[in-house]
Amino acid sequence: MKEKPSPAGHDTSSFILHPSSLAAKLEKLGLFTDFDLLLHLPLRYVDETHLYPIADAPIGRTVLVEGEVMDAEVKYKPRKRLTARVRDESGVLALTFFNFYPSQIKQLQPGMRLRLLGEVRPGFFGAEMAHPKYKVVRGEAPLAETLTPVYPTTAGLGQETLGKAIAKCLENLDLSDTLPVETRERLSLPGFAESVRFLHHPPPDTPQAVLESRDHPAWRRLAFDELLAQQLSMRLHYRRRHGEKAPSLPPKGALTQRLLAALPFQLTRAQARVMGEISRDLAQPHPMQRLLQGDVGSGKTVVAALAALQAVENGYQAAIMAPTEILAEQHYLKLSAWLEALGVKVAWLVSSLAKKNKQAALEAVASGEAPIAVGTHALFQEQVAFAKLGLAVIDEQHRFGVHQRLALRQKGEGAVHQLMMSATPIPRTLSMSYYADLDVSVIDELPPGRTPVVTKLVSDGRREEVIARVRDACLQGRQAYWVCPLIEESEALQLQTAIDTHETLTQTFPELKVGLVHGRLKTAEKAAVMDAFKRGELHLLVATTVIEVGVDVPNASLMVIEHAERMGLAQLHQLRGRVGRGAAQSACILLYAPPLSETAQERLKVIRETTDGFEISRQDLRIRGPGEFLGARQSGVPMLRVADLERDLDLLEAARDAAEHLLASQPGLVDKHLQRWLGGRQEFLKA
Repeated sequence: MKEKPSPAGHDTSSFILHPSSLAAKLEKLGLFTDFDLLLHLPLRYVDETHLYPIADAPIGRTVLVEGEVMDAEVKYKPRKRLTARVRDESGVLALTFFNFYPSQIKQLQPGMRLRLLGEVRPGFFGAEMAHPKYKVVRGEAPLAETLTPVYPTTAGLGQETLGKAIAKCLENLDLSDTLPVETRERLSLPGFAESVRFLHHPPPDTPQAVLESRDHPAWRRLAFDELLAQQLSMRLHYRRRHGEKAPSLPPKGALTQRLLAALPFQLTRAQARVMGEISRDLAQPHPMQRLLQGDVGSGKTVVAALAALQAVENGYQAAIMAPTEILAEQHYLKLSAWLEALGVKVAWLVSSLAKKNKQAALEAVASGEAPIAVGTHALFQEQVAFAKLGLAVIDEQHRFGVHQRLALRQKGEGAVHQLMMSATPIPRTLSMSYYADLDVSVIDELPPGRTPVVTKLVSDGRREEVIARVRDACLQGRQAYWVCPLIEESEALQLQTAIDTHETLTQTFPELKVGLVHGRLKTAEKAAVMDAFKRGELHLLVATTVIEVGVDVPNASLMVIEHAERMGLAQLHQLRGRVGRGAAQSACILLYAPPLSETAQERLKVIRETTDGFEISRQDLRIRGPGEFLGARQSGVPMLRVADLERDLDLLEAARDAAEHLLASQPGLVDKHLQRWLGGRQEFLKA
């Protein structure tokens, strides 16, 4: 098969059964091979196997009827439309077309016989159909033998063209099975060929409900195959990484023990456990690729510091990269305070640094004078050179693209150990599926002394009560955040802005000092405001969601979030995590503007009822699907088209077990299965 690059940048096998003119349209649907097209499954089905008398056609269902045109005319009021009436021996059906061509008017001549497919609705003058699909019939016109599939499509690609192209695939492609018989029998799954033929052309007696719920064994077979392909690709990548060479960085104990002794707190059992897992990985001669998950405030930074020191103890450098300057600066300030007392210099590298300071940081990193570098995307720019990079730590890893993470790892002479951190806990099903190529550590307890945050939902109509609550908290010596979603006024969204809110609250609270921070402030201005808030010089901080991660002010015990109904669960949970960092009772008030959509109600109910990050993530996955969780990790990871992680959890677990068995015993079937499902696109995740 000829290779060609796809628009997504993958090398894929091109179509061999279809002309290039069709291939261009299919690629718009993400279909690049004949097997992609074969596995392009219907959204739904219509029944063209049964012809209803007009009088008996069930209301509200898409049905097939046939009748003779009685009359047709173009009407212009209240808007232009083509209307017609058809009749059979049982009754009359009215037709309406709002978009039509002159040729249709000619087809709807009295006496013409039409076969119509559409939804029958009750009308003022009896049954009617709007925009039915129809064809002129002459003589005997046989009915369809199977249910008619309706496929996802794109402009210029009709259902008939798609159907013919898929039929060609069914006829010409090798549909032999890639699952051993014992696997199919154990899971009660039908054969592959039987399943795809059934789903493209189900028999007329198949209940529509079974097809639409995707509970039919044929759907389950293809869902399993897809999950298996994903598991196989991930396991192969995992094996390939373990075959690479990386510097062995065993624990020496000198610097790490000194840091632990100097800290004003003890590690929690969870922190100690995950540090042990990371330490063992660093000692291996192959590159670590571990994901460290920890809920907001669980203490991931100190674990990253200990991992970095283990690299330094072995004569290597560590780079710690964060997606925003605010978060990067928090890491830099913490690490500097902890490590420079141990004689370990920490370099600070962000794009907004003054030229002189940036040059000094670059030289310190290149010479090895600074064993640890902390920064943003600036860390992997071309001019940055490390003397001996051994470990890359990437915080909020889902915010970086694959190529950005890879660029940082390539700053080492050989393979570099990588620790990725996320404060967005990843649900178990997602971890088993899209993160199956990573080793995962979880900090599943908060440090002692943290008080649970009370979350309250308050309608915008009670704003005055909220303002009074903020004033009371600040006058009692506590601090508060007031979070707004937008900087500038948007008439379409009609959201309160940070700038307007700051002005209003400054006037409302003449006795308080009110600060403002948002993403468009210069870095120095932003840092000055945050520093003043941390030192207690500001009572109230009005902010956009730039404070979502990384801000640690133990005296802040109250947060108000404007238009909470427009934010996602993960973002609300992250924002809420900015309070409750001290011993004082903390609260988060979610201001919302009614009426709430059903989804918004669901989100706010979840965030009010639980502070468990994993439960919040599980509910978020259920509401939104996996895309948001994966972020840029989607690049190179096979996304699911058939399977559903919630519905098919049993198949996911079975696929994980089957992948190990097939890799060990049936390498030929593995290759065939991956080629069928990923078609050369199994470019395993590199970063």
